[in-house]
Amino acid sequence: MWLAFRSVDFNKLYSELKVANYWWLLLSGFFGLIAYLSRARRWSLLIKPLGYKHSFINSFNALMVGYLANLALPRIGEITRCVALGKKEKIPVDQLIGTVIVERTIDFISLIIIMIGLIFTSGLEIRKFLRESILNPIEQSVVSVFGSMWVLWIFLLLFGIAALVLMIAYRHSLRKIKFFAKLFDILNGIVNGLNTITNLERKGEFIFHTVFVWVCYLLMTWVVVFSLEATSHITIGDAVFLLVIGGLGMSAPVQGGFGAFHYIISRGLLIIYGIPLEDGLVYALLTHESQLILVVITGIIAFFLIFKNQPEISDGEK
Repeated sequence: MWLAFRSVDFNKLYSELKVANYWWLLLSGFFGLIAYLSRARRWSLLIKPLGYKHSFINSFNALMVGYLANLALPRIGEITRCVALGKKEKIPVDQLIGTVIVERTIDFISLIIIMIGLIFTSGLEIRKFLRESILNPIEQSVVSVFGSMWVLWIFLLLFGIAALVLMIAYRHSLRKIKFFAKLFDILNGIVNGLNTITNLERKGEFIFHTVFVWVCYLLMTWVVVFSLEATSHITIGDAVFLLVIGGLGMSAPVQGGFGAFHYIISRGLLIIYGIPLEDGLVYALLTHESQLILVVITGIIAFFLIFKNQPEISDGEK
């Protein structure tokens, strides 16, 4: 947050916040809520092949509890939602983790596809910004440590193969150790969860929700531009650029994308569209904090709904 706001005129920032049209945030929140409902339905489709009955409302509540937990620790929400739903519906948590890995992998691939499409179809300035502000710094960081991107990929591949071979070769001996026995059980559960993608009964609906979620995210991002005069000229096509860089900012290993989202959005608006830094930060604040309020309110309600009348956890379960 300090990096995002260190060179800002706070008087101008405050003035812009006072004149913003906050009604557009309600529409943005509506699209956000619809996206969360769609994500919950998509997750339910992945869970169904596991063979456990569960309700959609509990899937949604667990999802929102997970988003709420992400505000405490980055990505802890992915585990939290699996634990919440697992306890509520008596579904093995390790298998639910496998479904979340599938879901997050598909989201990551979707974001990469949108970004690649943007690079090939957008203007020179946007392509330059994505390369210089995102792709090149990542590559330079990797090269400074490993010397080459290929070295990193080869290292990861060899490490993974070596670890897999050792675990298979010594699996019987390792299973005698309580820690590794539990680890193997978890891995088996995760593999079962990963296999759900191949056993989907409603593949068409799964694809629909994957696309629909991103359309809602785009609309959620776009309608906020009308809250400010400085950003009101941005088209829905331009909002795709904000969706991509905002998604990358939210992927940063910080709680809820705080700071990372504000920094990359404000600098993107400044460099590509010439929108003053203060106006760009006001847009980032309105977009991020309106969704934050939605997550907090919905997450707290979901927490009480999913954990009410829950049986106490025994020492063995702990």
